[in-house]
Amino acid sequence: MAQSLDRLRESASQTAGPYVHIGLTPNFCGIGGVYENDLGAGMVNDKTKGERISVRMRVLDGTGTPLKDALVEIWQADTDGLYNSPSEMRGAADPNFVGWGRKATDMDTGECMFETVKPGWVPFKDGRLMAPHITVWIVARGINIGLHTRMYFPEEEKANAEDPVLARIEHRVRVPTLIAERQGDGSYIFDIHLQGEKETVFFDI
Repeated sequence: MAQSLDRLRESASQTAGPYVHIGLTPNFCGIGGVYENDLGAGMVNDKTKGERISVRMRVLDGTGTPLKDALVEIWQADTDGLYNSPSEMRGAADPNFVGWGRKATDMDTGECMFETVKPGWVPFKDGRLMAPHITVWIVARGINIGLHTRMYFPEEEKANAEDPVLARIEHRVRVPTLIAERQGDGSYIFDIHLQGEKETVFFDI
């Protein structure tokens, strides 16, 4: 006699979109009355400590064409290397810094801009310090599982050379895909290539 299984079966997977923007950034889509501001739209205020920076991110397909329906989230430490998280046990993070941001890419340019602070050093799981970096998560139509990567800073050459995560990348020629470009005005551009010759390093998290 067949035995009944008292557990739920796995739901079928589903691609994200094209409604990601509507659900997560309604104001960006022109839909008011859901949130006063889209969650993750602002990371700093006038009391936030640290060096203010602007980061422009572009999500590009294999041909170098900007992806116009991507959603980008970032997580990072504050200027002292502390996370705004209940699991942060090393000290109290800056209460005026959110540490998390979310933006949809512009429908015309495929870009999004984050106003944040340059993060401090944070420890790796073995205690070694990681270079200042921003963790990035990307989702879009056709991406079934969100992609994780990191953005490092070009002026932190010594720190980047000693970073335990960058050191684990076997093909060293791909390390530059994780380094942002600093502009003359002090802002940064970080191109995320989903595939192709310049494919960004993505992490299995």
